[in-house]
Amino acid sequence: MEDKITAAIKGAIENAPARKFVEAVDISFTIKDIDLKNPNNRIQEEIRLPHGRGKVIKIAMFAAADAAKKAKAAGIHVIDPTEIEELGKNKGTAKKLANSFDFFLAEVPHMGLIGRYLGVVLGPRGKMPRPVPPVIDPAVIATGLQSTTIIKSRDRVTFQASFGTLGQTEEELISNCLEVYNRVLSKLERGLGNVRSIFIKTSMGPAQRIEVIN
Repeated sequence: MEDKITAAIKGAIENAPARKFVEAVDISFTIKDIDLKNPNNRIQEEIRLPHGRGKVIKIAMFAAADAAKKAKAAGIHVIDPTEIEELGKNKGTAKKLANSFDFFLAEVPHMGLIGRYLGVVLGPRGKMPRPVPPVIDPAVIATGLQSTTIIKSRDRVTFQASFGTLGQTEEELISNCLEVYNRVLSKLERGLGNVRSIFIKTSMGPAQRIEVIN
């Protein structure tokens, strides 16, 4: 399968149209013979990519006082917890905030308030904040998230994840892709036997089908 993935990535790179921005490279799976109505069968994985995401990941944190200082020092955008309720009352502003960042963090005491006022916006986007205990430096979590991609099926048989960008080398993309591929297959009862199809493509480019024989 590694050879097929390599060929598909090469094809995606070669056929990617010229753009004024650096495109992401995605892998999509369509699985079969799995009851996704049962939450226990769903795929939901955070995967640390060996060569990172190929772009700067934007992270924000709901924090005050010392935690806010630590977050700012780590290059994390800080949101004052006193703004949570007001943000929740303005859905347009809340949606804009949710779409502006890849991940959110929060001091533990603010999690309930965030859930109450912003859960309806952040939850469906899979962006509910990760709680940061007082003893943990948010910089440590942020560093890990810079190379993390998330893949989740929910209740759909087709799902995808980005594993890099065209700004990375072919070798880096192959390594990253294999990390995602192997993790997903490890979560399927019959491995490749539960896969109907796999495609690799850039954000705007044509999809490259990987032949699945099982």
